[in-house]
Amino acid sequence: MTPTKNARRSHHWRHDLIELAALFTAVVVADTIAKTIAKGPDGPYLLVFSAIALVATAAFHTWWARRHSHAPPVDDPGGSGGTPLPPAVRAGADPVGAPAGTALWRMRTTVRDTPGSLAALCTVLARHGVDILTLQTHPLAEGTVDEFLLRAPATLQTSELSRAVAAAGGSDTWTERADAHDLVDTPTRVLGLATRTALDAAELPLALRQLLGRCTIHSVPPVSLAGRPTGEPAPVEGVLEETVMRLRDPNGGTIVVERPYLPFTPTEFARARALVELDARLGPRIPRSRDVLTLPEGNEITVRRADQRDLPAARTMHDRCSGRTLGLRYHGPVGDADRYLDHLLNPRFGRTLAVQTASGRVVALGHLLWDGEETEVALLVEDDWQRRGIGSELLGRLVALAEEAGCDSVYAVTQSSNTGMVAAMRALNLPLDYQIEEGTLVITARLSGRRDTVSEAAPDATTQTPADTPAARRAGH
Repeated sequence: MTPTKNARRSHHWRHDLIELAALFTAVVVADTIAKTIAKGPDGPYLLVFSAIALVATAAFHTWWARRHSHAPPVDDPGGSGGTPLPPAVRAGADPVGAPAGTALWRMRTTVRDTPGSLAALCTVLARHGVDILTLQTHPLAEGTVDEFLLRAPATLQTSELSRAVAAAGGSDTWTERADAHDLVDTPTRVLGLATRTALDAAELPLALRQLLGRCTIHSVPPVSLAGRPTGEPAPVEGVLEETVMRLRDPNGGTIVVERPYLPFTPTEFARARALVELDARLGPRIPRSRDVLTLPEGNEITVRRADQRDLPAARTMHDRCSGRTLGLRYHGPVGDADRYLDHLLNPRFGRTLAVQTASGRVVALGHLLWDGEETEVALLVEDDWQRRGIGSELLGRLVALAEEAGCDSVYAVTQSSNTGMVAAMRALNLPLDYQIEEGTLVITARLSGRRDTVSEAAPDATTQTPADTPAARRAGH
């Protein structure tokens, strides 16, 4: 560091000496000229006119420099010369988390594939005080889909933002609220989803939903519960049809992904197909973690994940259950109960928890089932093990899994006479909605701490009245 300081000090001394020499030289020259002119007959007048000319020249140079300066004005950090930014934006923001007075948004819009289209869009966003955190581009045959993660002033309305984007050449604009989890860059997020899928087969539908945004995912089995074929399976390479993609399910059947308000891009289709291919290569798998609990009377039980490999034990438990218990669980003929088990234990349709005794006998099952954008919970506890807190324990764990998966609510369909299920739902201490029709009761629990997403381009896809939810439609049946 010492040589650097000495070099700078010597540089400053040289600079000062040069300026001092130039000043003395200018004084000598000016004195010589003044004496020469002053000796003439019009010397004083020439000196006055020279001074006026010098002042005018200096004033013109100052005005010209200010008018054509390349430095951006104070109120326009981007140097665009447009509308000044809001004071909160000029003051700066915390680059780590969203500061007070701002909101995170995901926005997708389509622009022409021409030079300057993206620049015009970014300029408009900057004029509204919007900070672009991430950007993805999805090339299409005509145009390009740009997907942004934005930090905008909290006072900025989505309608105003959409109008500004449209004025800049954007079309088919779609926005939704985002949170801190969306700050992760796309490659990292995709790798995280692939890891979750590799560890648990039940994660594939959730991974697809998080990868593609708000969408509806249906797993269509090759045959229905009645044994009839459900249609031709999707080809190995899958099918992309605007707002619908069909992927071949490794377990048989088809995975149908629908997003009516926003067409899928080829890039999204390729990512979804890669996740499905990863699931197919890894085969059946579930986490093998086990929790040993002690009941009030001293008996130990084990709570673990279950899948189709537990089908024989589940059928044996069915044989030990009474007709009333099976009727409360399946809301139909008791003889049809076994037909549902293969479907319920399939990790493609949700997650299943099993309770087994110290001897290894399964005495209870709890299901968390994906139903489009809704999530259903269902319990079955063997008669001899009821009224011991097993159902409440299973329900609490299923709700925790639903919160972990990002679900906004869970619902249970039962009969109005099933006081045990009603009591277990009330014990969750969550806001509950009740709907009853012809003896069928639907109880919906609203999970706290979930983000509220909004899609301006498709209000029907994000706003449902209680009477239009899948749970309500099932209650009507």
